[in-house]
Amino acid sequence: MKYVITGGAGHISKLLTEKLLDAGHEVTVIGRNAKNLAGLVTRGAKAAIGSVEDLDFLISSFMGADAVYTMVPPPGFAVKNWKALIGQIGKNYAQAIGANHIKYVVNLSSVGADMEDGAGPVSGLYHAEQALNELGNINIKHLRPGYFFNNLLSNVGMIRNLNMMGANFGGPDMKLVMVATEDIAHVAAEQLLACDFKGHSVEYIAGDERTTDEIAKILGTAIGKPSLQWMVFNDEQALNGMIQAGLPMEMAKNFVEMNIALRNGTMAADYWKNRPANLQKTKLEDFAKLFAKIYNEEEIAVNH
Repeated sequence: MKYVITGGAGHISKLLTEKLLDAGHEVTVIGRNAKNLAGLVTRGAKAAIGSVEDLDFLISSFMGADAVYTMVPPPGFAVKNWKALIGQIGKNYAQAIGANHIKYVVNLSSVGADMEDGAGPVSGLYHAEQALNELGNINIKHLRPGYFFNNLLSNVGMIRNLNMMGANFGGPDMKLVMVATEDIAHVAAEQLLACDFKGHSVEYIAGDERTTDEIAKILGTAIGKPSLQWMVFNDEQALNGMIQAGLPMEMAKNFVEMNIALRNGTMAADYWKNRPANLQKTKLEDFAKLFAKIYNEEEIAVNH
């Protein structure tokens, strides 16, 4: 089969591409930087260099594909309306898929993508899902993973400088649904290799469900700080902290809004109603090993 994979050499797209190549299929990878795709090209992939915001480029790149994997790449810092951009990319995908009469689509979405508004960038993914769902006679599987374990790495600097971790969500009664990017790639590969899904459907993906207190204890223990605490900031503190860390206002406001949805439970409500029967293999304790490795490497770099 011929596959087209968006997302360049990102954490999920790279592993997914490698799995499809290993299975003997023809794979085109869409990315913005040819250098980043060089390793995949060496393994046999074809690179299509361009932006998913360019509809003509997408239509051309999707030509001849049997199935595609769609995802919305991280925005540039100059983005003015993040949700609108995500929704527009979803519309671009829908038009390119329809123009090429592609029959199978695996779309990377997120827990919370059932929320039309109030979930920050994830509400943009709601609109992307809706744009794809307007396509008829096409089989679409929306993958809705939980919070990426890798996102917890943003706490490394806070731990080092303030001896704590946290966000404007959390607490002893809130469980955060989390997943490893390699497990998402595994599920996406299974779906694309089989192409046996029908109609428009949603699949939630999670590897672990832990309170933020448990997260702090497990990660803290891994780095030699077993008393590490998760602090719940108010929304203004979180916004100011993100801006001080270098995020532009548009991105910071969206992340604060998403965290509010995590805090009040609305973002994960549909997940708990439709919780997957089986969780993925990677648990928080597994990720803690990577967290400790990166924390210790950065500490050595700071001290030298």
